[in-house]
Amino acid sequence: MSDWPDGRTDDNRSGNRYGQGSDNDRPESARVMRHVQRPSVPPQPRNAPRGAAPRQRRPEPPQYGPGGNGGDATYDSGYNTGQVYGGNNGRRAGGNGGDGRNDGGRVQGPPPDWRRRIKIGSLALVVVVLAVSIGTYFWADSKLKREVDLSKVIERPEGGDGTNYLIVGSDSREGMTAEDKKKLHTGSAEGKRTDSMMILHDGSNGPTLISLPRDSNVEIPSFKGSESGKLYQGRGRFTKLNAAYAMDGPELLVRTVEFNTGLRIDHYVEIGFGGFAKIVDAIGGVELDIPKAFKDKKSGADFQAGKQTLNGEQSLAFVRTRYAFAGSDLDRTKNQQKFLAALASQTATPSTILNPFKLYPTMGAGLDTLIVDKDMSLWSLSQMFFAMKGVTGGDGTSMNMPISGSVGGNLVWDKAKVKQLVEQLKNDEKVTVTGN
Repeated sequence: MSDWPDGRTDDNRSGNRYGQGSDNDRPESARVMRHVQRPSVPPQPRNAPRGAAPRQRRPEPPQYGPGGNGGDATYDSGYNTGQVYGGNNGRRAGGNGGDGRNDGGRVQGPPPDWRRRIKIGSLALVVVVLAVSIGTYFWADSKLKREVDLSKVIERPEGGDGTNYLIVGSDSREGMTAEDKKKLHTGSAEGKRTDSMMILHDGSNGPTLISLPRDSNVEIPSFKGSESGKLYQGRGRFTKLNAAYAMDGPELLVRTVEFNTGLRIDHYVEIGFGGFAKIVDAIGGVELDIPKAFKDKKSGADFQAGKQTLNGEQSLAFVRTRYAFAGSDLDRTKNQQKFLAALASQTATPSTILNPFKLYPTMGAGLDTLIVDKDMSLWSLSQMFFAMKGVTGGDGTSMNMPISGSVGGNLVWDKAKVKQLVEQLKNDEKVTVTGN
């Protein structure tokens, strides 16, 4: 069989040949065919699951043999380098130099929505603040010692406008070590007695702080025992005001104050020696301007005249001192008012309220030692605190209970002035009565 086209054989090949048996002096033109190297098929793993798709490899650009890129211009190998060609003069689709421009080989997305981010951030901040505030409120509320039951107080006067707090500083040494007692000059007496008593009226005409000297001559009325529930009839006996507290505690003290003044007490607050000193130390001390130097061995007071910052130990000595003054208990109550107002004013500051490292120790020190009535809420306690601050802010009045004289060493209240004062407080009027 012939291997040559057109029926040619080795015997009848035409003379248009080259080489042996050729009569043409020019070689036959070479027939060029492009060689395209296809990507090899990746070997499949031996244990590949049946029916699994083969792993795909990125196709490599074709390699051309002789003739290079000069072959057929219409040939398409299917390889794409990722370049985008078109009528945008080399730019990516969708871009006039703005969004979608090539930046380091990546297409930039739309600009961030800062308004949306700010809204989300603000909302998150509000949620955190609310959570912390609510948590702090319940934490502080749980630390209040609601031990005084004013429902046990009998024959109570009618209430008036505003809120009346009976604030008591006791000489309780509960929780104090022997070293604390020695340091604070408190002695080691058992039980507790009232060392100071004040009525704070919070109303629309500003707060009024009235000190009740502990040596006030008052009548002990009939009362119901706070523990026994037994009714004790009044015998018309007059004694010092602090004796009522010693006889039957806070409930009888409230009953005695209401009976002798005619003013209804809405809330009761008591703090002991140790708690008082801790609060002062927690806020870093209280600044006071002491007009005249004084010294008292019993309280441990030793102060020079002028402006100074008192720590817890010094503050306790300051409010307890009475033997160094000519006015004794009356002068002491004035110092107590001055100090408590300064304490409230310097505690209710942004540096304390907005600083958790200062706020929580202060609240913890105060709430751990406070004894309040069963109806006292944390909100009512904060209202009392800010009313106390208002006394020094020029919005309120501080005074002693009006005194007309003394009997047997006890201070006698001026009945006429006391009656007028109570009427002004009940009606929430501006207090015009002056005390001693």
